[in-house]
Amino acid sequence: MTPEKELIAKRIAQELKDGYVINLGIGLPTMVTHYIPDGVDVLLQSENGMIRMGPPPKPSQFDKNITNAGAQPVTILPGGAFFDSALSFCIIRGGHVDVTVLGALQVDASGSLASHIVPGKLASGMGGAMDLVTGSKQVIVATTHTLPDGTPKIRSRCTLPVTAVNRVNKIVTELAVILVTPEGLLLTEIAEGCNPNDVQGVTEARLLLSPNLKHIPR
Repeated sequence: MTPEKELIAKRIAQELKDGYVINLGIGLPTMVTHYIPDGVDVLLQSENGMIRMGPPPKPSQFDKNITNAGAQPVTILPGGAFFDSALSFCIIRGGHVDVTVLGALQVDASGSLASHIVPGKLASGMGGAMDLVTGSKQVIVATTHTLPDGTPKIRSRCTLPVTAVNRVNKIVTELAVILVTPEGLLLTEIAEGCNPNDVQGVTEARLLLSPNLKHIPR
């Protein structure tokens, strides 16, 4: 795990409250489980049909039939349950997921999200992302602030096919925590060593500054 991704995962873990039903997307979002605060008991749901999902198994616990939606081996905690896709998506579409955390190719100033395809490139499909983003009570995007070539991921408007429109509530990157508000994107936290101009310089969308701007806690 890179320091940048570790910072993102740690900060998002602070958003999780005791008793929340949470869905973590493939990749960076799964790292959040390593930083859930002590005393906070959450129920991790996976769209392939389980709730109260546990951490990756030790070799002695490995069961090839217990995987998350990304086909990574996981465990099931006491009190957990398995179910079919119909029930899994009833949980999601019924509004029972408190927080969805997922990655993004782009997020824009209105909270729209592009996460599933780059035109002309092979993609396996949207998966459950569209249902999760539209059905969850809160949507947090976990992403690096730019592409490797420096292209901003936080745009004035998505230029890639969107997964959902106006559904993102919060964006967490290695540089900033940004709230999506009716007035626009509100910069509430910045990484140590950064200033607002640094963040705006790698963000296409215009950022509003919170009067209570602070550093991302480590």
